[in-house]
Amino acid sequence: MTDAAPVPPSLVLSSTLSPAQEAAVALACSRIAPTWPLDQFIAVNPYWGFVEQPIAAVSSTLGPLSGTSLLMPRAYYLAQWQAGAFDRSHLAWALRHSSLAASIDRPALSVDALIAHLQQPSSTARRLPLVTDAADARRDLTHAMAWNDVVTQHISQHCAAYFDQHQAAWSPQRSQGLYASWRAQALTDIGPALLTGFKGWRAKVGQLPLQAKALMVAASQALRIPDDACANYYSALLLSMNGWASWCAYERWQTRLGQQPATEQEPLLELLAIRLAWEWLLYSPELAWTAQPFASISPAAPAMLTAEQYKDWLLQAALERAHQDRLCQGLLQPSGAPAGSDGKPVPAVQAVFCIDVRSEVFRRALEASSAQVQTLGFAGFFGLPIAYNPVGTAMTRPQLPGLLAPALCATEVCDEASLGQTLVKRRQRALLWKQLWQDFRSNSSSGFSFVEACGWLSGAQLVQKSLARTGHTAPVEQGGLSNEQQARLRPRLPAAVGPEAAEVLAARCDMAASILGAMGLTRHFARLVLLAGHGSQSANNPHAAGLDCGACGGQTGEVNARVLAALLNDPEIRSGLAARGITIPTSTCFIAGLHNTTTDELELFDLDLLPSSHQADVSELKTVLASAGRIARAERAPSLGLAWNDASALEHQVQARANDWAQLRPEWGLANNAAFIVAPRHRSQHMNLQGRSFLHDYDWQQDSSGKVLELIMTAPMVVTHWINMQYHASTVDNRRYGSGNKLLHNVVGGRLGVFEGNGGDLRIGLPWQSLHDGSELRHTPLRLSVFIEAPQAMLNAVIEKHGLVRQLLDGQWLHLFQLDATSATKRMARYQQGQWVADSG
Repeated sequence: MTDAAPVPPSLVLSSTLSPAQEAAVALACSRIAPTWPLDQFIAVNPYWGFVEQPIAAVSSTLGPLSGTSLLMPRAYYLAQWQAGAFDRSHLAWALRHSSLAASIDRPALSVDALIAHLQQPSSTARRLPLVTDAADARRDLTHAMAWNDVVTQHISQHCAAYFDQHQAAWSPQRSQGLYASWRAQALTDIGPALLTGFKGWRAKVGQLPLQAKALMVAASQALRIPDDACANYYSALLLSMNGWASWCAYERWQTRLGQQPATEQEPLLELLAIRLAWEWLLYSPELAWTAQPFASISPAAPAMLTAEQYKDWLLQAALERAHQDRLCQGLLQPSGAPAGSDGKPVPAVQAVFCIDVRSEVFRRALEASSAQVQTLGFAGFFGLPIAYNPVGTAMTRPQLPGLLAPALCATEVCDEASLGQTLVKRRQRALLWKQLWQDFRSNSSSGFSFVEACGWLSGAQLVQKSLARTGHTAPVEQGGLSNEQQARLRPRLPAAVGPEAAEVLAARCDMAASILGAMGLTRHFARLVLLAGHGSQSANNPHAAGLDCGACGGQTGEVNARVLAALLNDPEIRSGLAARGITIPTSTCFIAGLHNTTTDELELFDLDLLPSSHQADVSELKTVLASAGRIARAERAPSLGLAWNDASALEHQVQARANDWAQLRPEWGLANNAAFIVAPRHRSQHMNLQGRSFLHDYDWQQDSSGKVLELIMTAPMVVTHWINMQYHASTVDNRRYGSGNKLLHNVVGGRLGVFEGNGGDLRIGLPWQSLHDGSELRHTPLRLSVFIEAPQAMLNAVIEKHGLVRQLLDGQWLHLFQLDATSATKRMARYQQGQWVADSG
């Protein structure tokens, strides 16, 4: 091993980055998308820091920076071609209409040339070398561990301890900052010397500057990184530790949302300093060329890669067009009138579901079970900007999309004060014992002997969980309580009392009116209005929250549904709504429910609060919901490899999967999502969308101001794009943007994420088993196609006002189609680079 270059004393003293370096650090850090913790595991576009660029250009940029690609291998497109997923007409369409960056000189191509291209082997994007790569190329392969692995493991293990606030009781103090704590730990760590033969490890670490920025100044000069190469070099370093970089980006995101107090430490910058310190420690004059290639990344290297990938992007566009064709043709077919219009009777039940693709299957089954049920789609947090604090606990968790910060906090109330006190005490007692048990397990003096000494005590608990047949219940709420007892603690907004009561009531009436308006539910109310949140059910699954409602912050929608139902049943709120032009009949009752997406059962809450006049209605609803569950389970069964011809047996099988600790695929989640349809339900009700489309009800004729459309395009559309791109990235490059094999997962820090095995980088994204059934992919990586029924002028107004929406569209991160149903013959148009192009499907 070559000794590292000494640290020049003059460089140690400077902790001020040059303006060019400051800009480079800011850009590199902004390129890292956040990842949420396991207990709030929501989908994220991992390329979010690059959305100001066209997607093809981002693929070309990330190739040299990390070695990734945003495309599937060419063999995948060949297999799709051979399976008939797309044909010559779709290739011809791609040649005519697909556009990449304006700087690309497109070669003359033909359909036959693209077909021939399918047969060619894929090129592999390669990261330009870091110092660790050059050091690995020079190492003695007979005995030394690869430096890239050593560096990743060393940084990762420290980050796991530093950020852990839930699993171990001996984590490093965070007050000194990530870099300083790493440097202090590295001074006592002999691991790198033992694993690699690094000479003078402690002495060289001791020479490193004490502050992160001072390290960056000194290391950047010692490595001779040109100012114009700093941004890309720093980006490549962060991307080499993308898992922990994403966690640091999450902490930054939460601070900016106001969910965490601001601190002087900047974890993302300090992680960059640690990774740069390793480059400096391994640097020697013989490797002086190592950093220089990053000076050529812009613009030559990306341009070359873009030209090389151009044909592959056409194949991707053709595959996407094949799916769009089917949706365009279906949406352009004649459709019926909505309930309550043209003399059509108001239904007995209106059921509002989350826009989640899994809801489409259940909604279709529910509509098939009864002509008296009308379904609607709305974001699953039901427009409530809330956090939730279970009474008797110190925990508060967000119940809204990760893009937003909560403005209100719901807690629980009990109709009987004495019962409520008893239940709260029981919960607190159970949580106290749980905390004491966890402290014992995680203490440094007892943790290593825990399994041998007390593991047998968990046997009964394991058996009980394995035999359970209960629905999804969050562990904190369930502490010490049965399902029946938990149901008596009702989630509610705090009562409006005191001198500000009138102001609070007015604000809640405004909020309720806004929510109903966004739902399109301001008239023609049914006797029962069901607000159906959703949640999943699985056992021994660290990524369980990823199967719950992303709009509820990776939680179930139960809290939001119950809070809103209570709000809309409140006489004072109804009086305020009437004053705002929304009159809810006294015969209308709102009910909260929870759709279990694993078992397709739908549980109803707070039925004891309904008047006796509605008991028969509820009984009929339960019958219809049970029928819908049987239909939905039968539709999903083949994808799970289950026999579906016996309804009772199938119900038992899906419940068994939900409670099976060895089950890797309890359900398919949002796999194969591909479209977002924003229109009245009757436009798509005749279509079998196969659980691939997000459905949001919207009537532009009730949205004269365009505010609802603006909200949909800036919130749900962005969230569905995040979901779509997380599945895309986890499929095209699971090694960098997915979490690998579930069988090898070890939870880090109780909630931070997972390691695949006992080390390596923090794994983000989806497990491979969530995308692949062991034989073939269950997710087809297609960019999201958005179909909105609204005038082009309204769409243009939102696009012009919001730069982010314009970036997503012009950069081809998603596709936008406009449905015009104002004339006898419906028409479709497609947004392309600022223009609307007629599209017949």
